[in-house]
Amino acid sequence: MKGRRLSDMPAQKIAREGVGRTFQLVRLLPGLNVLENVKAGAVFGHRRRWSRDAEDFAHEMLERVGLDTLSDAPVTALTYIDQKRVELARVLAGEPEVLLLDEWLAGLNPTELETGIELIHALRDEGRTVVMVEHVMDAIRSLCDRCVVMSSGNKIAEGTPDDVLSDREVIRAYLGDGDA
Repeated sequence: MKGRRLSDMPAQKIAREGVGRTFQLVRLLPGLNVLENVKAGAVFGHRRRWSRDAEDFAHEMLERVGLDTLSDAPVTALTYIDQKRVELARVLAGEPEVLLLDEWLAGLNPTELETGIELIHALRDEGRTVVMVEHVMDAIRSLCDRCVVMSSGNKIAEGTPDDVLSDREVIRAYLGDGDA
């Protein structure tokens, strides 16, 4: 980022450089409640906040993702989409300049998917840089300005969603030769 290689850095240094990420499989701190999980992002993120400032900011991030009424709930009692939103709020509490979302929309039902797309769209509209690894085509069409398609570790297409989703090599790689 900004001309610096991040791949060899430990996670906490990458966060301090302004990169926040979610995981394909949600990673929460199960012994903490919703607010405490998000507060951890404020304390250990890109811009460090402490004490009451960290707690207030964590409340703001919970409100941002629509979970302000669940701040005292144990994370283990939440639905899957709400666990994903807690993880996103924790990442946002670190105030990243770049947000990496690893299949954040995977496994959601249609209603949850709509909620997730709306949330990511709002973050993008705020001017955040969002990089997504995603397989949900509706999300790609709705959220992405530019796509890169990989197959077996190689880039096979790059461009607008419509361009890459109609690319013969992309169709061949993901649907098979008969559908290309």
